[in-house]
Amino acid sequence: MGAQNDYDFSELYQKYAPMVLRRCRAILKDEEKALDAMQDVFLRVMENKKKIKSACASLFYVTATHVCLNKIKADKVRSGPDFETIAQTMADDFSERDIQKVEATAILEEIFKSRDKKDALIATLHFVDGLTLEETAEEIGMSLSGVRKRIRELQKHSRKFIGSL
Repeated sequence: MGAQNDYDFSELYQKYAPMVLRRCRAILKDEEKALDAMQDVFLRVMENKKKIKSACASLFYVTATHVCLNKIKADKVRSGPDFETIAQTMADDFSERDIQKVEATAILEEIFKSRDKKDALIATLHFVDGLTLEETAEEIGMSLSGVRKRIRELQKHSRKFIGSL
C-alpha cells in the first residue's frame, strides 16, 4: 500500500475481512447475506481506490455499515418486511454502543440524502466513530479548517432537518 493508492487486494482482505464480516453478521443476522455484503464492501473500496487516501479500519467499518443498512432497506423494498422488526432484532443482540452507532448512521443517511458524500463520511468518522477533527481531516485528506467548516455547515443543516421532524 503506497502513496499512489496501489492497494494490494489480498493484503487488505487478510487484514480487514474478519472485522468486516463480524460487522456484517451483526447487522444482517444472516450468514449468506453477511458474506455477500462483505464482498460488496471490498468491491466498493477497490472501485474507489483512486479517491481513497488511505485504507484503514474505520473506512472498512463505515463502508460495511452503509452496505448492510442499504441491503436491509433494499430487502424491505423487495419483500416488504417490517424495518422496525429488523431493528428490534438487531437491538436485542447489540450492545448499547452498537445500537447507538447504527441509529446514528441511519439518521445521518437521512440527513445526507441531498448532501455531498464526503459530508456524510466526515460526520460518521467524527461523530459516530469518535475520531478527532485532526484524525478526520487526515483520514479523508482535507485540511483541518476545511473539516471544521464542513462540520459547522452540517450542524446548521442538521438543525434545520431535525427541526422539521
